[in-house]
Amino acid sequence: MAGVTAVAFSTREKLERAKAAASSLAQLSTEQKNELLLRIAVDLEARSAEILRANEEDICASNLSGAMRDRLLLTGERIAAMADAVRDVAALPDPVNELLEEWIRPNGLTIRKVRVPLGVIGIVYESRPNVTVDAAVLCLKTGNAVVLRGGKEAARSNQILAEIMASVPGVPDGAIELLHSSSRDTVQELIRARGLVDVVIPRGGPGLIMHVMENALVPVIETGAGNCHIFVDESADFEMANRIILNAKTQRPSVCNAAEKLLVHSGIAKDFVPQIVSKLVDAGVEVRGDLATREFAPNVVPAREEDWGEEYLRLCIGVCVVCDINEAIEHINHYSTKHSESIVTNDEANAQKFLRLVDSAVVYWNASTRFTDGGEFGFGAEMGISTQKLHCRGPFALRELTSTQYQVIGTGQTRV
Repeated sequence: MAGVTAVAFSTREKLERAKAAASSLAQLSTEQKNELLLRIAVDLEARSAEILRANEEDICASNLSGAMRDRLLLTGERIAAMADAVRDVAALPDPVNELLEEWIRPNGLTIRKVRVPLGVIGIVYESRPNVTVDAAVLCLKTGNAVVLRGGKEAARSNQILAEIMASVPGVPDGAIELLHSSSRDTVQELIRARGLVDVVIPRGGPGLIMHVMENALVPVIETGAGNCHIFVDESADFEMANRIILNAKTQRPSVCNAAEKLLVHSGIAKDFVPQIVSKLVDAGVEVRGDLATREFAPNVVPAREEDWGEEYLRLCIGVCVVCDINEAIEHINHYSTKHSESIVTNDEANAQKFLRLVDSAVVYWNASTRFTDGGEFGFGAEMGISTQKLHCRGPFALRELTSTQYQVIGTGQTRV
């Protein structure tokens, strides 16, 4: 009988079960996978009361507050949104077996390049129960087994979510495995399980990501923290800049694509800085600024050197006045986590320079950084935002959860 194995098996046994399940998953048709996903969506909604009870227990036991509590919290609306996201994934094209290229060699060999599942994907993440569902359904759609290792604060929520998904009839045993979160040993076993796990994806703060990167023997897809910047250029429309900054900072400050730093061209700082600081403060944002910023907004908290590299994940923003676009680009490339950066400008040459020279996964012109998200890019639920350059970069979802295979078809050819 399918089901999540939270107690009965050791970590090693769960990894072996996942490895065995990967073969069965790779044989499922698109129609079969979509049927399983739609059933998962129905069961999540049908068992929402159980999910909410488990989540309430996690909330009460966690003593978390602010952004971290918000990440852990589930509501009826959020469960409904998770179910809708599962249906969205079911409706997306299946990348598995997609023909990417095909050609015929002079000797008559036909060579095809097609997408295939990665195999077993390990996910290490913090207290965000929605990741449990997103990761599992994306892996299921792409024919991959998934091994989940969430944060201990969300243990009960993750347990019931994984149980619901794994117990859907037709989901192969071992396809969705949940590791204990009470000990760090399970993280070590997962990220060092070369031969059983094909890739590990860490999602969380810099400490978690760095630990996985430094200790893994399994290949890692790095999802970076989001120290995101907005640069307001000299030619910027102030009203547009205000809308973009307030949205990027305040719409949901606890997420990785929220803006954390604001750079302002010195040519407009005298006029722009006081009014944007006033608007940010009115919105409940703590503003920290460099010396030049505090000349125009004396009540701003002095920024420390550590501020420029910090991901706040709360209603706080650092403001720095820069001489020109070159200094803005240099500042961003030095302090950024290579996630998402935006320029607000009416100067197309400066915009193109910014887009070309800022070394981040996603770069915007006259738009909020909050759009760095799989759903907003049309990908459906996402596994995360990759800030590395190999395999995938930016929001990664279905296609990035596949590898490629060359299939060579002959008529008896041998090499001379």
